[in-house]
Amino acid sequence: TLDLPATLLANNGSQLAGDSLPNVLKEIPPLISENDLHVSQLTFGLLTTMAVVHPLTMTPVRDGVFPAILRILKSPLLQGGALNALLDFLKVLVGIGLSGLGFAELLQDLLQLIQNPVPQSPTGAFSFGVHRQAFYSIAKCTAVLCLACPRDGSKLVTELIENIKASATSDAIRLHSLLTLGEIGKDTDLSERSDLLLVIEDSFSHSSEDIKSAASHALGNISSGNLAAFLPFVLRKIETQPRRQYLLLHSLKEVISRQSSSAEAVAQFKPFVASIWDLLFKHCESSEEGTRNVVAECLGKLTLINPTELLPKLQAMLTAQSAYARSTVVTAIKFTISDQLLPIDALLKSSIGRFLETLQDEDLNVRRVALVTFNSAAHNKPVLIRDLLLEVLPHLYRETAVREELIREVEMGPFKHTVDDGLDIRKAAFECMYTLLDSCLERLDIFEFLSHVETGLKDHYDIKMLTYLMLVRLSSLAPNAVLQRLDALVAPLLSTVQTKVKSNAVKQEFEKQDELKRSAMRAIAALITIPDSDKNSTLNEFLAYVKGHSELSAMFSAIQQDVASAGTEAMDTS
Repeated sequence: TLDLPATLLANNGSQLAGDSLPNVLKEIPPLISENDLHVSQLTFGLLTTMAVVHPLTMTPVRDGVFPAILRILKSPLLQGGALNALLDFLKVLVGIGLSGLGFAELLQDLLQLIQNPVPQSPTGAFSFGVHRQAFYSIAKCTAVLCLACPRDGSKLVTELIENIKASATSDAIRLHSLLTLGEIGKDTDLSERSDLLLVIEDSFSHSSEDIKSAASHALGNISSGNLAAFLPFVLRKIETQPRRQYLLLHSLKEVISRQSSSAEAVAQFKPFVASIWDLLFKHCESSEEGTRNVVAECLGKLTLINPTELLPKLQAMLTAQSAYARSTVVTAIKFTISDQLLPIDALLKSSIGRFLETLQDEDLNVRRVALVTFNSAAHNKPVLIRDLLLEVLPHLYRETAVREELIREVEMGPFKHTVDDGLDIRKAAFECMYTLLDSCLERLDIFEFLSHVETGLKDHYDIKMLTYLMLVRLSSLAPNAVLQRLDALVAPLLSTVQTKVKSNAVKQEFEKQDELKRSAMRAIAALITIPDSDKNSTLNEFLAYVKGHSELSAMFSAIQQDVASAGTEAMDTS
């Protein structure tokens, strides 16, 4: 419906009476809502077409449409196509020059959204007037106004820098100023602003993590506006500022992401790739996992730019003595895998087996990140790993077992606490199994698969929750196999609903046990839909136990109703 008037205006706008458009504008505000971003996107597209074809009819936007725009700008959900469509509209609108809709007025409206209340605690934490994610949207809108009105925009850049310099500036205004400078700088060369780098660098020392993150984001974006002027600064600071290395690496990641967006940007960036690559490899052995993860993402994104040359370099690092270096390299591969077709895919398919050999690495963390990378491939591009499953699955299944040598006891004051160092890798293994049900079911030996599901049903809370979800999926994907193993699968579920929490346990323990019971019953609700399952004595024992306890019976009835209603909705929408 919204496409029609937009098409009519675009093709025959000059022949349509402009005096009919105010009536259209009256109908638009209810269509702009976070509840349906697709409709909002189409609405912004219609507004843009109206503004281009009949610009002088836009005056009513001030009182009718713009309040709805300001409301949706507060939403953390506004992003992607809807946000881009809004930016296109604002660019056209401010260029018309109507009274009340000029640069100054629109800027003031945006700034009113980000007034900062009084700090909530003495630790430097602030409660912002809008969601933190909304600051990014507001900054993009502010930048669009500046780029559409260069003279006003130049003055605002000066004001933004002064805002950051001033110690009395509120955190909200400081955050907005940094993000807006970044959004302006990625499309405009700001290298003539001699004090810009200094104020951004000083922001890395701010007490607020939000301000630090915004400064990192801004530096990366600004560097993209003039690589020769700014990128060497970023690289030099990564080398010489170890305490700020994490934030600076995030800035570098922004540059790499930005410069990977088009063939022209890649061509401008290629002269810097070799030096960046060497710098990143110096830091892939960092003891900080967060730093290694950012380095890995940068390496992965760089590899996408020149896979023929850089993928073999990554592969060569698999023999590094440092386990940290090996884990970084394997994690980097995760960032080369996308659900879209990419030039790297053919090379990746022929080499990913070598990277997955790290599932046999002696280091626990290397094996864990190898599972995470495998899971990413199985989810986003299963063709990469389907032919490797015969070799990979034994190593995957081995990681599902509890290993006693990884369980230790630590003293916390008068108490002793059990720590399972193998839990994270087991979770990663079961997450891979869950993904394989959707992407590679036909390549699985389902009975062997079920054997490991049975093990998981008796494991830690997080793993139980995963295996309960698997049972729900398996009930529809492989009902006959599940039916044959029903006794072994249902017994742990019965044990879960029979478990009672100690009376002196903390509230969290009661909540976790309650959620386990609910999830176990959702699995049972799926299992009883399998033909002939009603003949299984263990399943009938479970149902009898639930029926004999009023609280469990009520819980199970509610779950069955939810399942039934969900099934009805699925049929209605099919």
